Amino acid sequence: MPEQTITLRGTQEALVLFGRHDKYLRRIEQALGISVVSRGEHLIVNGQPEVVGKAMRLFEDLLVVVRSGAQLRMDDLTYALRTLEDNRLVPLRQIFEERIEVASKRRFVIPRTPGQKVYVDAIRNHDIVFGIGPAGTGKTHLAMAMAVEHLTKGEVARIVLTRPAVEAGERLGYLPGDLTEKINPYLRPLYDALYEMMEVDMIRRYIDRGIIEVAPLAYMRGRTLNDAFIILDEAQNTTSEQMKMFLTRLGFDSKVVITGDVTQIDLPTDRLSGLIQVQNLLAETPGIAFVLFSSQDVVRHELVQAIVEAYEQHPSNHAG
Repeated sequence: MPEQTITLRGTQEALVLFGRHDKYLRRIEQALGISVVSRGEHLIVNGQPEVVGKAMRLFEDLLVVVRSGAQLRMDDLTYALRTLEDNRLVPLRQIFEERIEVASKRRFVIPRTPGQKVYVDAIRNHDIVFGIGPAGTGKTHLAMAMAVEHLTKGEVARIVLTRPAVEAGERLGYLPGDLTEKINPYLRPLYDALYEMMEVDMIRRYIDRGIIEVAPLAYMRGRTLNDAFIILDEAQNTTSEQMKMFLTRLGFDSKVVITGDVTQIDLPTDRLSGLIQVQNLLAETPGIAFVLFSSQDVVRHELVQAIVEAYEQHPSNHAG
């Protein structure tokens, strides 16, 4: 059987490439029907000629990820294996060239699927972007990373994060505490995403100085937001009136990203979601981009992708 050799930049690179307890290596060998032997800084790949050729392309893509400084993950490997069989998919190396610089110990965030790359490109090139799709597709995470990048590069003067205080199964009036204490749980996911991008002390300083603002959607009324990166999260829970109000807050030198999942609407059944309506109203408007994610863009635990696909196959069972 023919063999090919890959030269690495040290034994540490092999450890990262193979994964913990060689789990990535075992997955590759099983998926492609090859054998891989590590000899110092060299990998010897054995198998049928066409399969060895695929394996070489796979390792080259994975090494781009490893050498970028990013953490190689199982979903990266799974996607890279899919690209070997589907020429329509964007190569993994091309996805990892689209880095988003953030003020974090991780240094940068990377779109990990074709849908995520389209989303990031849309944010770079449009003033208003809608990211619509299921949980786990990185809609809020990537929008937050882009906001932090814009702020740290001086492209905007502040970040404004907002979401409607609409609850699934509970009513605000029944929860303990004053208004601020009632609202904070609904803003928690925005804080969580922010903490992944920046150091805690920096976030606190920026919030104290008004450079970062996290507030419920109702607080946006009557304002004009200039020189800001604005994110509206959970937009499926906006009413038509709220969506119009929010979109007209856009000021000069600002960028807006609206995210939501139209399969998880918590509005009363007699209220139309502003996120659903706006797709019909603004789909052809220049300067506005709509990016639709699918289960193939889910980058959480592989079971999340399976769950999303199951619900997509049975839309009549959706709640909301």
